[in-house]
Amino acid sequence: MRFDGVNCSLAIRRPAPSVVVIAIEGTDTGELGEAPFRELEADVTGPGRIELFVDARATRAASMHVSKDWALWLAGHRDRMQHISMLTASRFVQLTADFVRNFAELGALMRIYTDPASFEGALSNAVGNALATRDARGPAA
Repeated sequence: MRFDGVNCSLAIRRPAPSVVVIAIEGTDTGELGEAPFRELEADVTGPGRIELFVDARATRAASMHVSKDWALWLAGHRDRMQHISMLTASRFVQLTADFVRNFAELGALMRIYTDPASFEGALSNAVGNALATRDARGPAA
């Protein structure tokens, strides 16, 4: 699923059961509204907890309003998260991620990465583990 605005785009993919990846590009000023949250609703209301990966390496900035909305959404669904991993490329976006983690009281539940290889490695491990667990359960799972 992809959402495109004038200033930013946001793509959501699910590479394995209970693994959700959000990629954000540009400057998020809130023009996408509630659409990303509605798209993620099935992920946080299904069985089990999810591993959420946010790839913000191509994000220039997010407004305080948008950061607050994400923090409130994450706080409201924190019990449905196994963990949240966020990749940032700039110090400004890293500060925004820190704000979200603190405001939503996510603590160690949210990991902030600045190294793409480490983020990609964590994502690869999550996908591999999710697929192995699915395969171990058999075709009916």
